[in-house]
Amino acid sequence: MCAERFNAEKLDQGSLKKLSELARWARGDILKMTTLAGSGHPGGSMSSIDFYLVLYSFANIHPQSPSDPNRDRIVISHGHTSPGVYAALGRVGFFPIEAAIATFRKAGSPFEGHVEKGVPGVEWNTGNLGQGLSAGCGFALGSKILKKGFHVFVTMGCGEQQKGQISEARRFAIKFGLDNLTVVIDYNLRQISGVTPEIMPQNISKNFESDGWRVLEINGHQFQEIYSAFREATLSRYPTVIMAHTTMGKGVSFMEGKGEFHGRALTLEEYKKAIQELGVEDDLDRYRQIRMNDPLPFSGRKYPIEIPSIQTGHPRIYEKDQKVDNRSAFGNALVDMAKATAQENSPLPIAVFDCDLASSVKTAGFAKQFPNHFFQGGIQEHNTATIAGAVSTLGLLTFFADFGVFGVDETYNQHRLNDINETNLKLICTHNGLDVGEDGKTHQCIDYVGVMQNLFGYKIIIPADPNQTDHVIRYISKTHGNFLVAMGRSAIPIILNEEGNPLFGASYEFRYGHADRVRDGKDAAIITTGGMLYRAVQACQKLRENGVEVQVIHISCLSDLDGEAMLQAAKTGVIITYEDHHIQTGLGSLVANFLAGHSSRIRFRKLGVTQYGSSGKPDDLYLMQGLDVESLIQAVMDEL
Repeated sequence: MCAERFNAEKLDQGSLKKLSELARWARGDILKMTTLAGSGHPGGSMSSIDFYLVLYSFANIHPQSPSDPNRDRIVISHGHTSPGVYAALGRVGFFPIEAAIATFRKAGSPFEGHVEKGVPGVEWNTGNLGQGLSAGCGFALGSKILKKGFHVFVTMGCGEQQKGQISEARRFAIKFGLDNLTVVIDYNLRQISGVTPEIMPQNISKNFESDGWRVLEINGHQFQEIYSAFREATLSRYPTVIMAHTTMGKGVSFMEGKGEFHGRALTLEEYKKAIQELGVEDDLDRYRQIRMNDPLPFSGRKYPIEIPSIQTGHPRIYEKDQKVDNRSAFGNALVDMAKATAQENSPLPIAVFDCDLASSVKTAGFAKQFPNHFFQGGIQEHNTATIAGAVSTLGLLTFFADFGVFGVDETYNQHRLNDINETNLKLICTHNGLDVGEDGKTHQCIDYVGVMQNLFGYKIIIPADPNQTDHVIRYISKTHGNFLVAMGRSAIPIILNEEGNPLFGASYEFRYGHADRVRDGKDAAIITTGGMLYRAVQACQKLRENGVEVQVIHISCLSDLDGEAMLQAAKTGVIITYEDHHIQTGLGSLVANFLAGHSSRIRFRKLGVTQYGSSGKPDDLYLMQGLDVESLIQAVMDEL
């Protein structure tokens, strides 16, 4: 039935009859897959199935070309209704429906308990409620930046509307005129703990309306109403929400309106009764045999990766008499690359996101020169992190710049879902560590290394000075994958080599995973990172004056330590790690983990942040925590 997007004014009788039959079969599919798996969410799947069938039948997405770059995007925010999604997709031809029924929630199957992009027709891995609308905003915004013209549909649950991130996304959609965005809410008034208005009262339609959305209310089980609402929404000049009044467990009398079936599979006795009522074949035993004995009948797909075409230009070189902060070096490199790329590409494949900190994180220069590619998300970090992640999957080089406590600590769950979705986000976090100084402990992000190490796909880079920062920003811009580039607040000295020239100057090439041997020495090794390097170099010089030769090794890539450099440092017999991160979860712990498996005869000591900092000058804060140059010197001497 899939033609162009909701072309006809209304459905003909043949289409209505076919949808009605598909819905009956799909409800049977939902019950078969959840009963066979012994788990899942049949109730909401059955209340959503009617609009799923209309959506996948008449949106501009086709089973023959589910990865067409110009396709409409459908985001399933209430991802637990995966049985309904798989039933709808299978019934309209995206894959054999038998595969979904037989292997739902089976290890290794693409048909997981919450929707996954390995299934054709699914655009975003979901499950964490409240993030789907933000992802939809990202896709809709990307469509406008790239002038693609595709429409974005987001399906949601009614209980999900209690999430605060949704209100952030509503406002963003209006601000940026996302008239190519349609939301449909499965308004069945049931959630895990009971009746939705009793659990948390809210006026969902008025919330959307007050933010400037167009609101349509329909019977979510009447196909003509569903179709007409989708058609009207796609022709609207405003973001539109469709309140689809539905019934939990629709189609089976003893399930209808019962919250217990939100997340409970039927017993075998209940299943047989329901299948008989639906009038569909009971072939559960055949599917059970397939599940037990046959290899996976459908292996899923590899979601398409779109790589932006970026001109990274030539690095800037900051000379030894300059004192610049790393964040300014980031801002300068960003503008340089945009200028170089704009000469080659139209439209410019770059998007930069900010949360009311442009002047501090140094994206203001880009915003001034490329205002149509800069997106001010306001003080809405959760929404902005998800939007930036979604945009990054569309072939756009995407930066999200923020302070560490907001860009990492406050948005960890959003980055976790971005990581699961294999986004291509460049997360730039400034104002990390005790270097934040006078703003005090609430703003001194000392835990970001430990936090982000939990994400398998994010790579953490901490550059040492403005020159290395410039090289790093250009490197990540041409390298696919999620990167966190972290830096402090203060202007810092340029790191020089033994000859007094910039270490990361014109001849330097950033190589991911490669440590920097900044000073040589045989008596001990100081392993440090980021803005602490220049202090370590000062300590090294003072130790030399006392006859102690100390290596100084800079680790910029904390996600992938340079093993060879670690082993060379271990040969000195003494290693001191030196950082302004949480002492239990930062560089020192990473180095210790490596050494535990590779070197046993070594004296090892960690220097790091042992408690929340105070409010004061950075140098005073480092002194208070034993991280000043003299304390580092004493630590080396104590271990010799």
